Amino acid sequence: MTHLMTILVLQLAMIVFFAKILGWFFPRYLKLPKVLGELTAGMAIGPYALGSIYLDILHGPLFEIPAGGELAISPELYGFAVVASIVLLFVSGLETDLPTFLKFSAKGSIVGLGGVIVSFVFGDLATVLLLPSVHSFMDPAALFLGTLCTATSVGITARILSEKRKMSSPEGVTILAAAVLDDVLGIVLLAVIVGISKVASTHGHIPWAHIGWIALKAFGFWIASTVIGILIAPKLTRGLKRFKSMDMIASISLGIALFLSGLAELAGLAMIIGAYVIGLALSQTDISHEIMKKMHGIYDFFVPIFFAVMGMMVNFEAMSSVWVFGLIFSVVAIAGKMIGCGLPAFLAGFNFRGALRIGCGMLPRGEVTLIVAGIGLSSGAIGHDLFGVSIVTLLVASVIAPPLLIKSFDGGSGYRKKFGGDEAAHNVQSIELSFPTPRMSKFILELVLDSFRTEEFFVQQMDFGRDIYHVRKDTITITVTLRDNELTINTQPENEHFVRLLMVEEILVLNDFLGGLEGMKSPDMMGAEIMRGLFSSPSAKSDSDASGDKPVTS
Repeated sequence: MTHLMTILVLQLAMIVFFAKILGWFFPRYLKLPKVLGELTAGMAIGPYALGSIYLDILHGPLFEIPAGGELAISPELYGFAVVASIVLLFVSGLETDLPTFLKFSAKGSIVGLGGVIVSFVFGDLATVLLLPSVHSFMDPAALFLGTLCTATSVGITARILSEKRKMSSPEGVTILAAAVLDDVLGIVLLAVIVGISKVASTHGHIPWAHIGWIALKAFGFWIASTVIGILIAPKLTRGLKRFKSMDMIASISLGIALFLSGLAELAGLAMIIGAYVIGLALSQTDISHEIMKKMHGIYDFFVPIFFAVMGMMVNFEAMSSVWVFGLIFSVVAIAGKMIGCGLPAFLAGFNFRGALRIGCGMLPRGEVTLIVAGIGLSSGAIGHDLFGVSIVTLLVASVIAPPLLIKSFDGGSGYRKKFGGDEAAHNVQSIELSFPTPRMSKFILELVLDSFRTEEFFVQQMDFGRDIYHVRKDTITITVTLRDNELTINTQPENEHFVRLLMVEEILVLNDFLGGLEGMKSPDMMGAEIMRGLFSSPSAKSDSDASGDKPVTS
């Protein structure tokens, strides 16, 4: 046991070190998503690459492939990856805007639904037609590959939209709304596929009578747990607040997510569904933002481990026979998103340019793709060759999408005027503020975001690594971005007055605060006033307040 734990600790040390370094290097110097750097780190140090080198001090390689195991990594290390996937989906649930999910625009729902259906059909059919070993549309391998085609990583798209100042554009709003539906449908679809795969592995074939029951059970568990979670979330929040410690509240919330994840697995579904449901239920409470802040440290530690471990399971030798299929499948997956999202967008009022932008914005793959592939590999539904195909698809889509999206925004409006009765509502008004130092700009950003939360807006950070926030309430959509010393707020023209008023109020409060500090003529006087305020008796404070001379307190 001591030897096993020593190996595990050394493995985690190497994974964290290289995943963090390459995760920092890729976006900074290659202008590629951080997830690709973490994946590359896993592939480089994994058991099929440098990790297979014999080390005398360990009497074997650091990442030795377990004998007779389905996976190329140890059960202990895979356990870390499972916990990381739960953390990932729990945070994703916290970031989901439930009101927007329940009543987002028709355009977003059409685009998201079209992307899921067309991508799944394209991926499934491509697997059946191109792989001799797959003979049926309902084969678990075809179903898993079809499911991973449906996933979208909106974080990459959000970063580009923010840099192009297009987050509040018609295309940006539609992409963000469609991505919500993509995530939810993809997770529920994964639950159905996992159930079908388990039945197929038990019976050797797909009993059609079971398919309806599996789908009903998946949707039933999803709907029941979501409704119950939303209903009890306020009472749960009140109970958690009694601890009067956000650290304890965040820890217990994560514990509940782990518990429901286990129940989901016992029900024959994927663990990540339970984690997502709890996050979604807590997303509408007044402690969701604080839980997310407390989760940042856990998220930043575990999630790179997840991506690196997924990269370590890429068997380059097994992939040699499916490289051609992998590249063709990547093209099919890209075409599925472009057609499935672009065509509904075109029919919903966008011109060809706008439909192209939406299709490109829905291309990037990310965490859900890897989770689907990892579950498929661990369940035996797909082998190392098809797991490698999923990695190739993720890499190709994530590398191609950013330049395509940036290029597509060269030109005019993407909205057709004959459908554009509400086009004026989507025109973007930018409010830009520059500050002397990064510390001051960060301070003002926090003030502004807290003001929006006070006004019952839903504030979602699009990327933990960058200050890009999407702020929503009913039909109001606002984007807040901080780059260096510049704070930029994008919104529709009819909301500009409200946003400027909110900004003025915060600046005035800050100005009064700074003015009060300037009124203290010397550090000695400041210290004396603070000490007098701290040590004055309650009665003295009351008398001072009554006379109009308010004591200065710290």
